[in-house]
Amino acid sequence: MNTNEEIRSAFEQVAGSTHAITVIGSMNADYTVETERLPLPGETVNGGPLQILAGGKSANQASAAARIGGRVAMLGAVGDDDNADFLLEQLRHAGVDVSGVAHLQGPSGTTVITVDSHAENVIVYSAGSNGKVDEDYISAAASTITASKTLGLCLESPMAAVVRAATIAHDAGVKVLLNDSPFQKDLPQELVEHADILLVNEHEMAQLLGIEAPADDDWSGMDWERLALRMNDKGFRESIVTLGSEGSCVLSCEDGKGSFTMIPPVPVDAVDTTGCGDAFMGSILAGLAADLSLMQSARLASYVAAYAATGLGAQTSYGSAEQIIEKFGL
Repeated sequence: MNTNEEIRSAFEQVAGSTHAITVIGSMNADYTVETERLPLPGETVNGGPLQILAGGKSANQASAAARIGGRVAMLGAVGDDDNADFLLEQLRHAGVDVSGVAHLQGPSGTTVITVDSHAENVIVYSAGSNGKVDEDYISAAASTITASKTLGLCLESPMAAVVRAATIAHDAGVKVLLNDSPFQKDLPQELVEHADILLVNEHEMAQLLGIEAPADDDWSGMDWERLALRMNDKGFRESIVTLGSEGSCVLSCEDGKGSFTMIPPVPVDAVDTTGCGDAFMGSILAGLAADLSLMQSARLASYVAAYAATGLGAQTSYGSAEQIIEKFGL
């Protein structure tokens, strides 16, 4: 089976799967403006028209998984502002079940995003209602979690709620994929023990392991087998490290031996990389729920994330399986 056939088959397997996916965490209104270049500290630069787009790491992940055919339930909280209806409607449009989302007093989560002409971005996050998701809410939603094949978590929700969700999932045999973002080096031991797979980018991995990033940001020469062992020492037998335009690396450790598989990038002319990492993670969740291997899921995710880089915003840039297949001639 060649690469194109493999990716088409993976999309078909995701679409045909009856296994559920749960994503718990953040939903944000992204206030996005494009500039020629990112401002320096204290500097003002001219920007284009302000756009309000649907975002939030967890909502992005749920949307990406649903758009390629995954059966996704979103858990978390929105506020009582206009953004709440907007965020939920965008998720429904993607095919996400939002019936379990809580409605709380106060503002919904927001981010302020500046994107430059090279598709690089800077992001400021305000938690809003996301910061009010607590252990009681997670416990009340336990039946949704335990009915799933995979659970996606990031750290835009209170840590106690994240740990509670991971514990419920782990005890029920649900595979937990943890995105350590926004990055925290010192994770609760209970969370580490209950997470099956860690997803980080290369710089987050370097911080987690206490290593120096390559001076030229060229990660190809790294001793990835050794890094797999180091990740295992941190409590993660399986992990995925995203490498931006260089693709990704799947790490694993078994019987004291580290191994790795490099996943090549899918070249595109990037417009905006906002939400590409979330598209990657959502695709991993969908692939694993459909009984694809972690490596197969990562190969699929490369195409989903690459497609997302060709459009502005996060959820607005995500494609369906049909759109992605057509875009890359698969």
